[in-house]
Amino acid sequence: MKIQTATFLNLLVLLLIGVIGFLLSPQHAKAYEGEVAGWIPYWAAEGGVKSAIENIESLDTIYLFVIEVEPDGRLINKVDFDDDHWEELFEVAEDEDVELIPTIAWFDGEQIDFVLKNKTLRNRHIKLIEDLVDDHDFAGVDIDYEGKKSDTIDYFSLFLEDLKDELGRRKELVCTLEARTPADSLYRDVPENIKYANDYDEINDHCDCVQLMAYDQQRADIKLNDKRRGVPYMPVADVEWVEKVVKLAAKDIDEDKIMLGVPTYGRAWDITVASEWYRDYTRVATLNEPRIMELSKKYNSPIGRTAGGEAVISYFPEDSVWRVFNALPTPEGTPKGFEAAAKALLVATYADIEIPVRIVIWSDAKAIEDKLELAEEYNLRGTAIFKIDGEEDQDIWDLF
Repeated sequence: MKIQTATFLNLLVLLLIGVIGFLLSPQHAKAYEGEVAGWIPYWAAEGGVKSAIENIESLDTIYLFVIEVEPDGRLINKVDFDDDHWEELFEVAEDEDVELIPTIAWFDGEQIDFVLKNKTLRNRHIKLIEDLVDDHDFAGVDIDYEGKKSDTIDYFSLFLEDLKDELGRRKELVCTLEARTPADSLYRDVPENIKYANDYDEINDHCDCVQLMAYDQQRADIKLNDKRRGVPYMPVADVEWVEKVVKLAAKDIDEDKIMLGVPTYGRAWDITVASEWYRDYTRVATLNEPRIMELSKKYNSPIGRTAGGEAVISYFPEDSVWRVFNALPTPEGTPKGFEAAAKALLVATYADIEIPVRIVIWSDAKAIEDKLELAEEYNLRGTAIFKIDGEEDQDIWDLF
């Protein structure tokens, strides 16, 4: 009896240790429960397909960012779906019940206006989209028409209405929209009449899903530009700005239709630092996580976190005559990641000269996690990752 009791107590202790370990484990953190989608771009197709397949259990929908448009509305497929990697993706997605949807991307406002205002060209364009969806048995289509003229607004709504009629209930119509910054954050003096290119009410009526591209913010939000003064500020997607974008869109678009677009890339900028301020920003490159890690190591640049929740480093490039300032002590109170920028500002202010310095701001897993919390707070349908190319921060997949 004593042996049995001892054995029971030992098992009980082991069980309690296991439960405590599970509760304290980082893996116990609550996973994101909304829908998860992601775009695979044609310029990184093989890497994107590989990453999507490896993380297929985290995905509900994969958008194939591979279709562009001729000036007359005809479609151009930038890839060959008969290639081995695409065929494998199609098979795996079917097995895992993951939807595949092509994105039709069009970036010329003049051409969009010309085609959508012409009934014959508009109808042919719709027919070509319907054929694309049917030929490959896609779950629907994603319309990503950017840079539209405000004069096109009603014709774009008509196009969506007609396209949805052709697709019917059997196929999903997804609309991908540029982020709209609230007027009082976009203008110092808000105009009486603001002309938009997207009618949110109409889009809500015709689209089954609306994806907000809540990135490429840069200097769009003048209130945050003022609030974030003191360090360089050129965000990809400040979490406070993203919340403004979501709140504005949700006034006219049903929350359960909205997918919050989150970026997986960063931007490098050369900043002209003048006396007492970071004056001008010149875009250098779009960078992915692996390259940024290389730069951080090469220049011994600590990775910091901006007030907007994104990752940041700063440095003087190797071909800069100002790289000698790396030897200077970092001014007291400098936030991590802004060391080189602070040194440039110190010298520029002291000597009253202009000094260039480079800064990289990017969206890593921590930045995306903040956006997922927003999506949950506002009861959005889900999140859409731009982009899946194999060079996204791999830690993002632990969030889902």
